[in-house]
Amino acid sequence: MLLKELRTAVLDANLELVKRGLVLYTFGNASGVARAEGLVVIKPSGVDYDDLRPELMVVTDLDGKVVEGSLKPSSDLDTHTLLYREFPTIGAVVHTHSEFATSFAQAGMAIPALGTTHADYFYGPVPCTAPLSDEAIGGRYVHETGMAIVRRFAATTAGPDGPARPAIDPLAVPACLVAGHAPFVWGRDAHDAAHNAVVLEYIARMAYRTLTLKADADGVSQALLDRHYFRKHGSGATYGQGG
Repeated sequence: MLLKELRTAVLDANLELVKRGLVLYTFGNASGVARAEGLVVIKPSGVDYDDLRPELMVVTDLDGKVVEGSLKPSSDLDTHTLLYREFPTIGAVVHTHSEFATSFAQAGMAIPALGTTHADYFYGPVPCTAPLSDEAIGGRYVHETGMAIVRRFAATTAGPDGPARPAIDPLAVPACLVAGHAPFVWGRDAHDAAHNAVVLEYIARMAYRTLTLKADADGVSQALLDRHYFRKHGSGATYGQGG
């Protein structure tokens, strides 16, 4: 059996989504990539989570061609494989329809960085894509979903002073909302991606409640964003028991 350990890690990530209440019935999926082999392990389409086992995970190449497995891969496969091709630093992708993050996606709104909990995990707002055109929806819809994410992360926008802001680093902001759809989240490995998906839903819930209380709430300052993000990330991180 190919990629035995990755199959188990991807299964565990899928089950974590259920355990944390991010998945209803068979909604959602998780995958992981083995970069050296150029292979992806992903949940099979429409299979109940109670029935999942490592050997039921589907293995494909980075273009989505099935190389091992008797079941059909997730219907979101083309989005996953495109993200792996375009974001070479990521090792796993998770897709859910979790309630609060999906609410922001349906509103076509980014999740603003309103507090330090957000800043601990996401270095700035969690962006939302532009809506897909009718042509994209009627064509290679799943591929175009991934392209919308890639375009959003590559985009530069003028800041208040005029100069353009740089493209978004996928590991600094490991999630994107697809307008009218739901979130895609990623990480360095399957555990990390599932963890980020759980945190995304938590900060989306808090952002919703904050904006309900005060629609024009200010986001965290750049200084506070930097302080909280970089204490957990990067070479100067001080959080935890690491060396």
